[in-house]
Amino acid sequence: MERRLFSTLGAWKTKQGRQPLIVQGARQVGKTWLIQEFGRREFQNVIYIDFEKNKRAGSFFEEDIAPEKIVRYLEGEFGEEVIPGKTLLFFDEIQACERALTSLKYFCDEAPDIPVIAAGSLLGVSLNREQYSFPVGKVETLHLLPLDFEEFLWALGKQWLCAKIRISYEEDKKMPLALHSELLELYKLFLIIGGMPKVVSVYAEEQKLVNVSVIQNEIMNNYIADMAKYASPQESVKIRACYNSIPNQLAKDNKKFQYKVVKSGGSAAIFGASIEWLNFSGVVLKCDKLTNSRLPLAVYTEPANFKLYMADVGMLTMKSAFPQGMILSNLEIDNTFLGALTENYVAVSLNALGYPLYYWQSDNTAEIDFVIQKGEKIIPVEVKAGVHVKSRSLSVFDTQYGYDAAVRISAKNFGFENGIKSVPLYAVFCM
Repeated sequence: MERRLFSTLGAWKTKQGRQPLIVQGARQVGKTWLIQEFGRREFQNVIYIDFEKNKRAGSFFEEDIAPEKIVRYLEGEFGEEVIPGKTLLFFDEIQACERALTSLKYFCDEAPDIPVIAAGSLLGVSLNREQYSFPVGKVETLHLLPLDFEEFLWALGKQWLCAKIRISYEEDKKMPLALHSELLELYKLFLIIGGMPKVVSVYAEEQKLVNVSVIQNEIMNNYIADMAKYASPQESVKIRACYNSIPNQLAKDNKKFQYKVVKSGGSAAIFGASIEWLNFSGVVLKCDKLTNSRLPLAVYTEPANFKLYMADVGMLTMKSAFPQGMILSNLEIDNTFLGALTENYVAVSLNALGYPLYYWQSDNTAEIDFVIQKGEKIIPVEVKAGVHVKSRSLSVFDTQYGYDAAVRISAKNFGFENGIKSVPLYAVFCM
């Protein structure tokens, strides 16, 4: 399986003034496999420590964490020589050992010729809750996410389709009807399978959907176990309640997160910290409401008003028990939750491209699903699940703020008309 981050890791390896690297991401997004595979391809050997499983190694880091002593210990423990520039040190689940996190500072200062990569599934939670000291300025960070739709196509051996999509996107050139239909079918599969590597790998091998929800449910159970492990018993109950409410939140016409949907009488005072836990863990995506649409967008948000999406659309499909047949059907159905799945997919795709997530609403009469800032341009993005795309929201937005260009994502083919760029659902990764 190819991941886009391989090229980024390669650039890190050869970078002048390279620092230790921290790869963050939710559980099961493939951090361990990615780094081990990168080590196998690019280094003579890899010394691997999982701090959640190897408590003995963790106890050693409680002592002197000078790189010289750590290297001597690792060579003795694993029976392998640490060769500067040729041996990769891989510290996995580093959130389980604060002193190992601190040691990265000393590797940066005292042993820059020894490449070190650390990975953490709940590192964001640990830094926020446990007040771990972070080696600011001494490390580089990357975030690994579930596969996006392009990486999904790679996994299915359809790289050639990605090239076709990019050409059509850049040239506003319609995709041949047969390919357009095939890509929409693959997109529908992605709504069910999502981008969790293990799920994608099993589907790519078996070409069957029968085991998809089973594996997704295992991943969901791991998430729930983390909530119990990395939060107090009282807090973990609230975290689970917020997470479990996401399908219900997105099923509403107004998809703004409402605490009363979690529990009657719920409020930010009760559930606010739980939302932050989910956000820091990487299992949800937060989309903030804009007060207006001016540059820079980040300073015009309402912290109290936001939407929550799942970080993987396949997990939302499984969690909601949405019938797979309805997703795969060629008939266009008027279903509110199918629209929510589509919106969640676009949120995942934009997040993978590095866009902060914002939406805009005008006195509850018009809503723009996403608003993105690209350089000095502000681009409203409207999302439709099917080919019927009539809406007054873009015209309301245009009246209030104007726009250089707008994007409408739907099941329609590529095109450009009246300042609106039509982007098929399968081409969001091009944006």
